[in-house]
Amino acid sequence: MSFPIPDERLLSMLREDAPYGDATTLGLGIGEQQGRAVFAARATMVACCIEEAERLMLLAGCRSVQRLAASGAQVEAGSELLIAEGSATALHRGAKVAQTLMEITSGIATRARRMLLAAREGHPGVGVACTRKHLPGAKDVMLKAIMAGGCVPHRLGLSDSVLVFTQHRAFLGRKPPYLWVAELRAAQPERKISVEAETVDDAVWFASAGVDCVQIDKLSPEQVAEAIRAMANMPRRPMIAATGGITEANAAAYAAAGADLLVTSAPYAAPPADISVRMTLQTS
Repeated sequence: MSFPIPDERLLSMLREDAPYGDATTLGLGIGEQQGRAVFAARATMVACCIEEAERLMLLAGCRSVQRLAASGAQVEAGSELLIAEGSATALHRGAKVAQTLMEITSGIATRARRMLLAAREGHPGVGVACTRKHLPGAKDVMLKAIMAGGCVPHRLGLSDSVLVFTQHRAFLGRKPPYLWVAELRAAQPERKISVEAETVDDAVWFASAGVDCVQIDKLSPEQVAEAIRAMANMPRRPMIAATGGITEANAAAYAAAGADLLVTSAPYAAPPADISVRMTLQTS
């Protein structure tokens, strides 16, 4: 497990789904009846947010919840993930939110794990980082999902790191890179400086200016390898991150080209995992 999602956040998810109660359960008059809900994986997947699902069911009012898996674990088809017991009101209040949270994040975690494994077929030491192009407002669950799959966050946001894009350089005029790199180091002395390059020549130019990382955007694996060869005689070669269109299909090629890090948004578009919920009445 990477980090917990706080109860305040989970309670807001429950309130969003049932702000004024459950009309169906109330209308049927079954709210006080006691039952059990069993959540199970329908297919092999990397599990995520099982801990949060456990908390959701408890916050919804269940009297007991048994968690049978953990975030980051690969579970096989048919494996039970969670068993909750309580009133029909509590079970129905929490079940869909818990199920959906696990499905979406486990889908992302599963693709993240596949991407990492594919990249390491090209080079065993390569890392895979996921961008901040996740659904706004869902940073916590999206980051937990990619971390459950073995990837790392690329940037937590604009406040935590320095990455100079073409859009930044549009405001620098003709100022050469060595000058604005020096200015950045003076202004942000504790930060590493990364710059995105869109051509091989720019990648080499920025590397020679002394940046810590060159992020090579939307170039082919062959062009990434060309840029790395051009930097071979530098006294200190920066980290090379490849980004732009990195998928399971080409991750191995980019890693084999010599990239130290692959940067991707692909896991965020993964389809949800399939998790079943079976409820039964408890008579004693």
